[in-house]
Amino acid sequence: MDELTKYGAPTYKRIYGDWTRPDLAVWKSVLLNYSIMPVQQYNYTAGKNSTDSSLIIDAMDILYAGNVDSFCIVSSDSDFTRLAARLREAGMYVIGMGEKKTPQPFISACELFKYLEVLLPVETAALDRENSAARDKDAVAAGEVGEAGFSSDAAPQKLNPAGKDDIIRIIRKITEDTSEEDGWAFLGMVGSVLNKQRPDFDSRNYGYPKLTLLVKSLGCFEIEHRPTNNPSVKHTFIRYGAQIAGEKTQPAKQPARQAQAKPAGEKQSTAKRPPAKQQAEKQQAAKQSE
Repeated sequence: MDELTKYGAPTYKRIYGDWTRPDLAVWKSVLLNYSIMPVQQYNYTAGKNSTDSSLIIDAMDILYAGNVDSFCIVSSDSDFTRLAARLREAGMYVIGMGEKKTPQPFISACELFKYLEVLLPVETAALDRENSAARDKDAVAAGEVGEAGFSSDAAPQKLNPAGKDDIIRIIRKITEDTSEEDGWAFLGMVGSVLNKQRPDFDSRNYGYPKLTLLVKSLGCFEIEHRPTNNPSVKHTFIRYGAQIAGEKTQPAKQPARQAQAKPAGEKQSTAKRPPAKQQAEKQQAAKQSE
């Protein structure tokens, strides 16, 4: 909820589940504190989750009411991929939030995606993982895997963030595409394009609270802070630097000198005469002098 305030004021705040289940009672205080309306949805068949359909129907009703311009779907379930795509087709700004096991199709369907583990404090995240593991264990024992409130039967997927080389390649390409003639690009524009290409990109995924700090840690970009009319505001520009990146410029190769061929019949002045011929010439010269 705190993360959403960066993008606007949430109006419809709903959470879906079978609230007759004892394990969901812990949500009561959270819902009251944030004024979130719980939506009751029974599971008609064991092992089937009917809350997804309820959420999708309400989302489409809200869409056609025309009272909002964006949606935030908090789920790690790929079943909402088509919903996110349909909302974007209608011109809605779709934000997704989920765990690091969220399938890539749902992430790509959102315009922006945030990992919940990154948003939570370290202590809270560790406690949440322990509670989640305990709930999953109880769910398996009860044969209720896949019910609302529990993890799906799919094994958690490990987050595979782009490696350092991949991040450098992406940022370098965007910098070159959005830069001025001198190679400098506005970091705000670079970050905007980067989020469009990678909806799940967040500098916090790599341990840096700001994109500027992440770019600086890569060690291959020049960073320049330019003042504006407002003394307290500075615009940050970056430029890829080959020397900073450790790329050595190769010296230009000198063209090989070609030996000039002597015209036919011309004697080489440097050619050595045979020793016997040299001795005969010396004796003939001595006779002539006498």
